[in-house]
Amino acid sequence: MTRLEALHRELVECRACPRLVSWREEVARTKVKRFRDWTYWARPLPGFGDPRAALLVMGLAPAAHGGNRTGRMFTGDRSGDFLYAALNRAGLANQPTSIRQGDGLRLSGAFITAPCRCAPPENKPLPDELTRCSSWLDREVSVLRNVRVVLALGSIGWGAALAHFVRRGLRVPRPRPRFGHGAEAEISGGPVLLGCYHVSQQNTNTGKLTPEMIDRVLARAKALMVRT
Repeated sequence: MTRLEALHRELVECRACPRLVSWREEVARTKVKRFRDWTYWARPLPGFGDPRAALLVMGLAPAAHGGNRTGRMFTGDRSGDFLYAALNRAGLANQPTSIRQGDGLRLSGAFITAPCRCAPPENKPLPDELTRCSSWLDREVSVLRNVRVVLALGSIGWGAALAHFVRRGLRVPRPRPRFGHGAEAEISGGPVLLGCYHVSQQNTNTGKLTPEMIDRVLARAKALMVRT
């Protein structure tokens, strides 16, 4: 068993946040009509992807009927459909769809994680929940030795990445870099941080985030991944 596998085996047993535990399990019991035949995962989600990745994609949290159902980051919902299609176009995923575990999806050069590992009510983790969950993020990233670029999907992912860098003792620029789509921050002694609007339906259905926009950010990430 690798270090990453051992960490993930430990992570999926976490019950540190009573509100999140209650919500993720209630969703799994009540379900929704279209997924009534599913047995929901209803546990914390480990990261997913290539352990040798140069690109770390930082999301927010599992969707109640997406990752909380399937047990894999950005799998089984419209946000994941948008993200994996983009990763496929960028040559970082072998297929553009993500339906369930075991569907053949593989990432190459990319790894997906999140600062909150359990589905939160209204997709809004509380600050104390993010604080408790931060140790899982720190431990997971410590195993990913080759990360050169962190792509933050949304402002919470951006803030979580910066907080992680601080905990690692890295020098974060002052004033602290602000999130924006296409924002870029050099972290002294660490990865480059890029910003992208979150792939939520709220953004993709309204045109705030288009396929062309995320493609440009991923192209920049790929250029930075190979920079010497």
